[in-house]
Amino acid sequence: MPAARFVTDASLDFVARRLRFLGYDVVTHRGARLEELFEAALREERTVLTLSTRQPGKFAQVPVLRAARGDAAGTVRAIAAAHEPAGKPFSRCPACNVALRTRSAFEAHGEVPGRVTRSGKPLASCPACGKWYWPGTHVTRIVEWLGAATGRAIAFPGPPAPPAI
Repeated sequence: MPAARFVTDASLDFVARRLRFLGYDVVTHRGARLEELFEAALREERTVLTLSTRQPGKFAQVPVLRAARGDAAGTVRAIAAAHEPAGKPFSRCPACNVALRTRSAFEAHGEVPGRVTRSGKPLASCPACGKWYWPGTHVTRIVEWLGAATGRAIAFPGPPAPPAI
């Protein structure tokens, strides 16, 4: 089964971020009208993830997944049960959806707390938005939420593996 790729708007940003934590490729178009989401889905070969029950007639061939309003966990559970992610958990930037890269703690000096760089452990960074990620204490809550939502254990993240040479 090929990896699922989604497009959504800001109304499902919480779900989109949670799916990115699981490794799903989910692009968010903030402020987009429904027709614009379908245009993007058609152009980029993505599935529309929406709260809307409407589907513009000219986009009948575009796949749609309708999320239940107020049930983020149920939506994440349904997607995780039916679709393959694009990568491993915690391999995508939760803010902008770009694949994370492994970088040395030294490179993060001055951009992350000193206690993080002093550990000397590699960190993950987003090449698009410049944000840094490491398995801090808040990640435990995210891992627990994802595990409860999907009904399966989610591995606590480390930095992504370096590319094979």
